Amino acid sequence: MKYYIFLFIIFCVNTLFSQASKAYVSDVWVSDLGNGMYLNPIIHADYSDPDVVRVNDEYFMTSSSFNCTPGLPILHSKDMVNWTLVNYALPKQIPLDHYTVTQHGNGVWAPSIRYHNNEIYIYWGDPDFGIYMVKTKDPFGKWEAPVLVMEAKGAIDPCPLWDDDGRVYLVHGWAGSRAGVKSILTVRELNNEGNKVLNEGCHVYDGHGVDPTVEGSKFYKRNGFYYIFAPAGGVATGWQLCLRSKNVYGPYERKVVIEQGKTEINGPHQGAWVETPMCESWFYHFQDVEAYGRIVHLQPMCWVNDWPVIGEDIDGDGIGEPVMVHVKPNVGKTYPIVTPQETDDFTGNTIGLQWQYQANPNILWHAKLRDSDYLRLFSIKIPEAAKNLWMVPNLLLQKFPAKKFTATTKIKLIPEESTEGKRAGLIIMGKDYATLQITNKNDVFYIEQSLSNNAMKGGKEIIVESEKINSDQAYFRVEIEDKGINAICQFSYSENGVKFKIIGKPFKALPGKWIGAKLGVFCVSTRAAKRGGYADIDWFKISK
Repeated sequence: MKYYIFLFIIFCVNTLFSQASKAYVSDVWVSDLGNGMYLNPIIHADYSDPDVVRVNDEYFMTSSSFNCTPGLPILHSKDMVNWTLVNYALPKQIPLDHYTVTQHGNGVWAPSIRYHNNEIYIYWGDPDFGIYMVKTKDPFGKWEAPVLVMEAKGAIDPCPLWDDDGRVYLVHGWAGSRAGVKSILTVRELNNEGNKVLNEGCHVYDGHGVDPTVEGSKFYKRNGFYYIFAPAGGVATGWQLCLRSKNVYGPYERKVVIEQGKTEINGPHQGAWVETPMCESWFYHFQDVEAYGRIVHLQPMCWVNDWPVIGEDIDGDGIGEPVMVHVKPNVGKTYPIVTPQETDDFTGNTIGLQWQYQANPNILWHAKLRDSDYLRLFSIKIPEAAKNLWMVPNLLLQKFPAKKFTATTKIKLIPEESTEGKRAGLIIMGKDYATLQITNKNDVFYIEQSLSNNAMKGGKEIIVESEKINSDQAYFRVEIEDKGINAICQFSYSENGVKFKIIGKPFKALPGKWIGAKLGVFCVSTRAAKRGGYADIDWFKISK
């Protein structure tokens, strides 16, 4: 009898493990075409300023996270095309107190990720505080506490290089908004541990005139040349430079290695050169597509006379142009299709990794009990200085996953002792934002579609349309349609989950500060309402 009980326990554990580890495949965007080819973008989501490192036969990506927390996302792939979100290197932004308040556009800018001495390092610039570093031996586990490598105002986009002689260098750019000067790249020396700058270094490239806004620097060495890969010309309109020199401090030669050309992929730049075990070279970069954010592309890359050519040199001028469809990298094996997570049924012990807050999280903002199959958001009072939801930290948001998709959720509002002033719902957040929310007024529940134009500058939130409903819960839906580069959002709701009714007007989503638009759920309270109250979110689904 004990033997059968033992077998039953093993079966249950294996089943649970299988469910927990089941690969997620998006309903709305898959890059892998299943025939040995892939379609760009490989990730149709706002993983801005991507950098990638190979560790043996695995690949790890990180990207800018700005004020969104947790920060420094860690994505993992075995074949360079299929990626899944596995961790964050920065559970909370530092300095901790500073980032308890929403800081749109601040925080983590353009990180670099490197592998050295059996450890993975990430360096990033916070334009208000300096250059930080965090590292780990296990990218799926806990990362060490961040270290301030260099205190500086406006130092951004850093990348280290461990040289053949054991010396360590750091290249970085400058944010004109803080430093007063931009479009220059600086190289400094680091200590052996890579956690402290040793000198003031020197400027190695001045992009004024030819390459305005040169930034996003990445450091490499190959065939005796030091290489600095760097974008220039602006986020949406720029090109990718490569600089090379036999001396780490220059002088550096300059060459444009990928540009938009006659393609529809604007601003192809700022990314990572990665070499496979089969000695193939590839380049990751982003494309800015307004509300959809800076989406991630993968380009083939070759070397000609010790210069990289990225994409395909269609017109023979030695400068590559981005490709849309290509043969997948040769990594020696074929791996299953996976994509970053989107839908969340809230049945696990924690919420999905796709979710981020607008500031350092507070443990009291939500509860996810181990035996529950819903997410509980507590009705937190809006900050006193907030004129709308733009500066509210406890919005639970994720990235747009495709150009066309539908988000649906079921929400129940429990106002407890308050007769009014509590609300919860679905939100599209950006410089303008719109919501579909349930609220209570004198113990009667209403569905409202609201809108805040110019939210970033304090635009008042107005109610576009309001309808009374028969209970304290409803199904919420927003459909996003691709209208060129515009993301047009239409809200609808249902009381039975079958028949949905359109409410309000179509809304044009706008990007946030340096990020794409985001969508998600929220539960807030007016400052005058009684304390207490919460909303239960049954699930959140992304579909066609």
